[in-house]
Amino acid sequence: MNTKIISYVISNLFKILMLLFLFPLAVSIYYKEGLKFSLAYIIPIIILCILSYFLSNEAPENQSFFSKEGLVIVALSWLLISAFGALPFIISGQIPNIVNAFFESVSGFTTTGASILSEVESLSKSILFWRSFTHVVGGMGVLVLVLAILPKGNNQALHIMRAEVPGPTVGKIVAKMSYNSRILYIIYISMILILIIFLLLGGMPLFDACIHAFGTAGTGGFSCKNTSIGFYNSTYIDYVISIGMLLFGLNFNLFYLLILGNIKQVFKSEEARYYLSIVFISTFLICINIRPFYSSISRMIRDVFFTVSSIITTTGYSTVDFDKWPTFSKTILMFLMFCGGCAGSTAGGFKISRLTILIKKFVREFKKIGHPNKVLNIKLEGKTLDKGMLEGVDSYFILYSVILFILLLITAWESNTFLTALSAVLATFNNIGPGLGAVGPTSNFASYSEFTKIVLSLGMLLGRLEIIPLLILVSPRIYKKRD
Repeated sequence: MNTKIISYVISNLFKILMLLFLFPLAVSIYYKEGLKFSLAYIIPIIILCILSYFLSNEAPENQSFFSKEGLVIVALSWLLISAFGALPFIISGQIPNIVNAFFESVSGFTTTGASILSEVESLSKSILFWRSFTHVVGGMGVLVLVLAILPKGNNQALHIMRAEVPGPTVGKIVAKMSYNSRILYIIYISMILILIIFLLLGGMPLFDACIHAFGTAGTGGFSCKNTSIGFYNSTYIDYVISIGMLLFGLNFNLFYLLILGNIKQVFKSEEARYYLSIVFISTFLICINIRPFYSSISRMIRDVFFTVSSIITTTGYSTVDFDKWPTFSKTILMFLMFCGGCAGSTAGGFKISRLTILIKKFVREFKKIGHPNKVLNIKLEGKTLDKGMLEGVDSYFILYSVILFILLLITAWESNTFLTALSAVLATFNNIGPGLGAVGPTSNFASYSEFTKIVLSLGMLLGRLEIIPLLILVSPRIYKKRD
């Protein structure tokens, strides 16, 4: 294990986190919130500065590392940024309980959007900003940001990208990973700025537009209003955010192809076609199911399209209490909670690509019943998938199911209904935010004990990092020397 390169990357992560704290600090100063709120960001900056200096003041001579170092770096980084991200909540006194602050911080960075807060409008502007800004940082990945800013482009950084970017595969846009990361972040930030402009055109105040653009881009869903997007009661804003959520649920490599003018390749994306098909089919089926509850068809389509977009992209924004919808509609929403968005997006969930591969494997096995000796390859995006990829998807599905069951057992102990327990686990493990029942869109996770909140916080991290990095971090075998 190359511990020096791990220290070096963590040190650089701390330096970037120091810079990120300057943004809410500036908001605090602008709104004249006082010394207490300024210290909520200054104190973490000082701590990070000291730790960064002692961890690694200069780059190590041996900068080579492999997949296990990459996995450890990713797991450690996410645990550490979640811990430091909780400090402003605690120091400012806005969320004084350490466990609650950690839960809120993890929820922000993992772009889950689950909250222990029943009322957010009384929070200070800077805390609201920081709370939503964590979605931006965690959406694309904090270490992708590190790779984008560091001047040296080490292609071994692909090990970090593989561990942090959601999905069964990581597509490289260009040869060098540093350039790859910069391109992704340029696209990401540009889309956020465009979304802010569109929200401003809809009459949303600048601060609110930033908060909701952050939540949409990171598919996190934190809002500065107690009633979320429903507060604005605007058809324009609902559709802008609905489309925004769907776009950020797509693989970001498609946007790069679009910029290059390779439109044909974008439309050939198999995963994108399945993703959009699921959205429109789900919207259609729910509309048929809830038609008797609406007098206005346009309002019904607006609410359903928004909710489906929010759930499949694991954003968690709401304009209506979908917990009151019929069981058929809620069943579809539960399915959407499971499948999630596309690989290489900011969305969580199992991922459309993995679901597609599993379905294709099932179809292949069915076809083999009549032709046992026939060789049938499985293709995705026009490429034949190798045995390792297929086994990897199978292994992930089994591991995903086991972790989900364990989290469900723990959460069920304190839940009043099975629906509440299951949706609470799906909402956190799949990084969605609101669930159904006692953790529905008009409720929160405050009723759970501190132990369960810690378990669900780990569930959010397991879901965001797709399980393996955190398991590797606690595995004693990974720290043994190579032969």
